[in-house]
Amino acid sequence: MGPEGYAGAGAGHRPPLAVRDGGDGLRPLPGPVRLRLSLTKPRAILVDLDDTILAAGQRPQVLLTIARDFAAELAPHPPEDVAERLEAALELFWSDPERHKIARFGIAEARRSVVRDTFGELPPLTLELADRFAERFTAAREAMTVCFPGALEGLQALRDHGVRLALITNGSSATQRAKIERFDLAGFFDHIQIEGEVGFGKPEPRAYHHAMAALGAQPHETWIVGDHLEWEVRTPQGLGLTAVWCDAFARGLPPGAACTPDHIVVSLSELPGLFAR
Repeated sequence: MGPEGYAGAGAGHRPPLAVRDGGDGLRPLPGPVRLRLSLTKPRAILVDLDDTILAAGQRPQVLLTIARDFAAELAPHPPEDVAERLEAALELFWSDPERHKIARFGIAEARRSVVRDTFGELPPLTLELADRFAERFTAAREAMTVCFPGALEGLQALRDHGVRLALITNGSSATQRAKIERFDLAGFFDHIQIEGEVGFGKPEPRAYHHAMAALGAQPHETWIVGDHLEWEVRTPQGLGLTAVWCDAFARGLPPGAACTPDHIVVSLSELPGLFAR
């Protein structure tokens, strides 16, 4: 997905088969569910990077931790209030598709701008304090970045099943390549597609078509997995792909979500189980 974690979105109509029950199994969704009979092995799967393979903590909790560290300097504003206002401001900032498309090429600068604007509404907080807070936040997200449990094992299992894999991620080449190298991900993929290198990204239709062409796959034999309901569910479903929503933080679909995945997993390690039966 994108730089700041979970995002919902979009219109759609296809219900998932089931959702996680919080334990080891699945529970069916209430109401009518269309059983997909084509759980055959896909020829190809397009895989998202951020918040699908890689985790950088959950933003609200990270903001709260940092705000508490800065509590004395944030007075008279309680750190909980500051963290809540920053989360709301960041959510609003990244929810604008056009702004997101530009700002994801300068994530640290975008964060600094949002923190500055928020602190400007909270006198006597200063711009200097805002810059230090934003710098700490960016450093914390980078330091916390890890692979989700089961992610690498899931990718390897898919390769062992002969599924062709493409990593398709938005953002700058420098930022995303650094993550790929840091976690030694390149060997899992037959094709790596970074927005900053090819000049287009999700949810542009050509981003999906380009990746499928590189894998020699057609939409009806291609799955996509990721955490963004617009980029990895609504748009690719409209192109004929099977959409698997990766709810890695087990939040569940947001209230009022207008698009619905074909399948929901909390880990990439679950993907082979959808067809290897």
